[in-house]
Amino acid sequence: MTNNPSDGPDDGQDPGQNPFKGTPFEAFFSGGAGGFPGGLPGGFPGGFPGGAGGGMPDLSQLFGQIQAMMQPYDGPLNWDLALDTARKAVPQPDPTPTQRQKDAVADALRLADHWLDDTTTFPSGVTSTTAWSRAEWVVGTAEVWKVLVAPVAEQSTSGIADALPPEAKAQAGPILGILGKAMGAMLASQVGSALGALAGEVLSVSDVGVPLAQPGRAALLPTNVAAFAEGLDVTEDDVLLYLALREAAHQRLFAHVPWLREHVIAAVTDFAKGVEINAEAIQSRIEEQMRGVDPTNPESMQQLLEGGLFEMPKSPRQEAALQRLETALALVEGWVDEVVGQATAERMPAAAKMQEAVRRRRAAGGPAEQTFASLVGLEMRPRRLRDASTLWGSLRSRQGIEGRDGVWMHPDLLPTAADLDDPLGFREDAGAPAELTDEAFDAELRKLLEPGSDGSSGSGEE
Repeated sequence: MTNNPSDGPDDGQDPGQNPFKGTPFEAFFSGGAGGFPGGLPGGFPGGFPGGAGGGMPDLSQLFGQIQAMMQPYDGPLNWDLALDTARKAVPQPDPTPTQRQKDAVADALRLADHWLDDTTTFPSGVTSTTAWSRAEWVVGTAEVWKVLVAPVAEQSTSGIADALPPEAKAQAGPILGILGKAMGAMLASQVGSALGALAGEVLSVSDVGVPLAQPGRAALLPTNVAAFAEGLDVTEDDVLLYLALREAAHQRLFAHVPWLREHVIAAVTDFAKGVEINAEAIQSRIEEQMRGVDPTNPESMQQLLEGGLFEMPKSPRQEAALQRLETALALVEGWVDEVVGQATAERMPAAAKMQEAVRRRRAAGGPAEQTFASLVGLEMRPRRLRDASTLWGSLRSRQGIEGRDGVWMHPDLLPTAADLDDPLGFREDAGAPAELTDEAFDAELRKLLEPGSDGSSGSGEE
């Protein structure tokens, strides 16, 4: 027996060999080009210790280094880090809404609900109102963001192991767990930065198409509303009321279509399940982005985190799920656009100008929304809002508001992406049934009641 720790079972595997050797992650854990400069952060210059060929690192030392970099956390993403990063990334100044602003929001939402009573069969869904600062929006929407982002984070971090050959996975099991946690922490930093930037643009709690707070809680952000009103040549009171109408309409729809929230979340989950980790592409991206990065320099590492390290090409499954998500969001936003348009048609001359501004903003997405999509890979954008609004308006003109709102009774009744290609033709033949003559009615009744009248023998023989 030997006391040399480098000796091991004669399994044909050099115990001093990098377990990632021969995989796209080999350079990541080496000191060569594309790996951490000088090896892993905090030590192991030249890669894995253990001889000229490199070897397995001391795991206790490696764990100590990782723990020094981050605190332990549960789940695929470090949400404490994400929320802390988001609060720090919120654009400043970010004043706390005054009582006067809170009262103005409450009054606007109350009037909005009154106007909407005439344009939809759904009753009010608002149970409480508030005005939020940007930082309060981050905190108040965190629980829903966890639901929306977690599936994408889970697939992204767990997919690291799936991308490796079985032999490398068996050799590097402990390191894979560390790597997954490290990437989860890095992704949390990206999510936090993106949410902080998004907080500087969102106008209400439902502004991304899904209510992000507890059911029935309506909220607007006065600081962002004032910024949105600039350049519209519309009074800030009218802007506040128009946005309150949209918020109240969102609340009605999600409150009285109980399956809708889960329908949207299911589309996000399907998107996440389609994440395919391309190990070679990740390695290539790591090599490109880590050139010149000094792991001992926080600013240098932050630039890496902001560089879209986890941005990956979408798989065919993701593209299909993303189309379902975009269609669902377009139908929601189109319905809101339609009912708000009806509510303001005779009451608010400036509504058309604000409608166009909101349509462009939602369909294209602002800079922060684009940043969120690039970092997290998830786009909450209704590209076909105009087509959806036209579809709902056409349905109302033919079948009334009851017929329009009745489509939300079940997800199978919803228009599809193909229906948005021909919005005026959706359910064009779904009007009142043609009247039957007495003779035709009697003939149809006989088919139901008389054995053999439909062409069968009626004998009962098999």
